[in-house]
Amino acid sequence: MDVFEAIRERRSTKTFDPNHTMSEEETRKLLHAARLSPTAFNLQHWRFLIVEDPELRKQIRALSWGQSQVTDASLLIILCADMHVWAKDFTQLWQNAPEKVQASMLRTIPGFYEGNPQLIRDEAMRSCGIAAQTLMLAAKGMGYDSCPMDGFQFEEVAKLIRLPEDHLISMFVTVGKSLEPHLPRPGRVSDEVAILRDRFPDQQD
Repeated sequence: MDVFEAIRERRSTKTFDPNHTMSEEETRKLLHAARLSPTAFNLQHWRFLIVEDPELRKQIRALSWGQSQVTDASLLIILCADMHVWAKDFTQLWQNAPEKVQASMLRTIPGFYEGNPQLIRDEAMRSCGIAAQTLMLAAKGMGYDSCPMDGFQFEEVAKLIRLPEDHLISMFVTVGKSLEPHLPRPGRVSDEVAILRDRFPDQQD
């Protein structure tokens, strides 16, 4: 599918076919595409937790106000992030770069993040957001539907999946076959509101 067509056709699906399964090859293809998403300093914060256990899915659904896509979608992916990858051994992430670049990254990255918890969290969330969109567009290109979700009890889900303390949950992404045709888009803001140039209008005008 053409990338612009995938962007136009991608919609958030609430009702999935619970009997449809995706092959391991399809799942791998989808996640490998998502892993090509850009991240600051190439830190690749994201961790894609695929929930396959039906009982665990039921428990997560109960913490998601009963939303059916949690159990019915072919894939339930909990998109998490390692917030402190910058403080760990990230040398392999730059192993193919010239030595001068590697040395620069080793010096720059720790100082950029250390002591700035807001930046650390923001970077992790940005990375996950970009990866989620890549994931959903790739799914559309493969003929699947998807839905990004943040309607769940984050802390309780974190306990269920044994989320490490230095990680966060960004969102869920569900992927599968929609049971219903998509409704027309409910509405979009105008270009004049959404697209600006150089500066925002003077608030005194």
